[in-house]
Amino acid sequence: MTDRRIFAESNRLQAHLHHLVPGGAHTYARGADQYPDDMAPILVRGSGARVWDADGNGYVEYGIGLRSVTLGHGYRPVIDAAYAATVDGMNFSRPTTTEIAAAEDFLALVPGADMVKFAKNGSDVTTAAIRLARAATGRDRVAICSHPFFSVDDWFIGTTDMSAGIPECAYADNPRFTYNDLESLRAVFDEYPGEIAAVILEAATATAEPAPGFLERVRQLCDRHGTVLVFDEMITGFRWSEHGAQSVYGVTPDLSCWGKAMGNGFPISALAGSRDLMELGGLNTDADRVFLLSTTHGPETGSLAAFRAVVAAYRETDPVAAMESAGGRLADGVNAVSAEYGVAESLSVIGRPSCLVFVTRGPEGVPSQEYRTLFLQEIIERGVLGQSFVTSAAHSDDDVDATIEAVRGALPTYSRALEAGSVDGFLRGRPVAPALRRGAAPRRVRSRMD
Repeated sequence: MTDRRIFAESNRLQAHLHHLVPGGAHTYARGADQYPDDMAPILVRGSGARVWDADGNGYVEYGIGLRSVTLGHGYRPVIDAAYAATVDGMNFSRPTTTEIAAAEDFLALVPGADMVKFAKNGSDVTTAAIRLARAATGRDRVAICSHPFFSVDDWFIGTTDMSAGIPECAYADNPRFTYNDLESLRAVFDEYPGEIAAVILEAATATAEPAPGFLERVRQLCDRHGTVLVFDEMITGFRWSEHGAQSVYGVTPDLSCWGKAMGNGFPISALAGSRDLMELGGLNTDADRVFLLSTTHGPETGSLAAFRAVVAAYRETDPVAAMESAGGRLADGVNAVSAEYGVAESLSVIGRPSCLVFVTRGPEGVPSQEYRTLFLQEIIERGVLGQSFVTSAAHSDDDVDATIEAVRGALPTYSRALEAGSVDGFLRGRPVAPALRRGAAPRRVRSRMD
């Protein structure tokens, strides 16, 4: 066991945050309850794939910016472009030439789209897509795929465990279907004939590629029923390809929603789609106009300039290949170490190389929050921070090697806990809790180290 890291200042700041900010963080996925007790670092700076906390501890970071940073912290071309734009003014009373250039850059990347509108958050554009689909079809119901998250807005959050404060009428009309299960979607259309305004899904996830023909048949079902097909490209865009998962799998949606890596951490999102749909939210329409997106900060020049610099980086280099290379080395290395310790069935790294997750199972062979927390505890102690192993193009061979060695150091404790049949005595606090949940956090687990 390494000497324990000190988190005194981070813990003090975290306690203060809980007095200032509900939940102690501005995003539930960033909450302290997503990390082992008293081991939730408060960060002060980052460079490339490394970050440092308020106690001076350094880490290799994964899933940077909730997967929004693909080029690394402080990537100079993006920073310089954003700075140069903001020096000349960030926000104006009329559109700027930067908006035109950014729209041209975006549409050149996504040839299946005719028009684009920029915003700040992924939820802005997914909700705008649903509103547009409802207006275009005159229907209310939305078929929502079984992915974990689409929006903070009522139409989706009402379907989750954190539905307090949302009237049932805001979400009750929205049936679910299962990814890669065409029959479950067909059943939705059969149950609600002529009522489905939109089908929304991610074309792929970190752990699930589309089954052969699945996306094509979803497209056909939507066409047959006059339903708008919406792809959520928040994660896949600029991580599967700068052209989106739609280009990888060769299926064009009616609308697509983008964000996260568009700005390498700068706040920007986009709704893109066919002209006939998008113009319903414009000025030149004979139909009832849709209040699509109208935001004060959507077109601010700093983030649009950052986006244009990201596009240039993808044009001049190959960040996706770099992420996949680092991810491939990391998965191979961690899985080899896991096999070496005889725990390959309990700890494994899976998924697309540019979007890896680690799977932690308990003695019964099922995914375990308790063993996940123990694994996080041990790798944080050894300088690795992340709720996944999602790489960026900034992750170097040294970063990957350091991570593999951190896992090697974590596995003796992990394997002993498996042998003991419980994390009791090994885990120093309570297990991490699901970010979206109804009740209180799980119980605290006593540790031999307390």
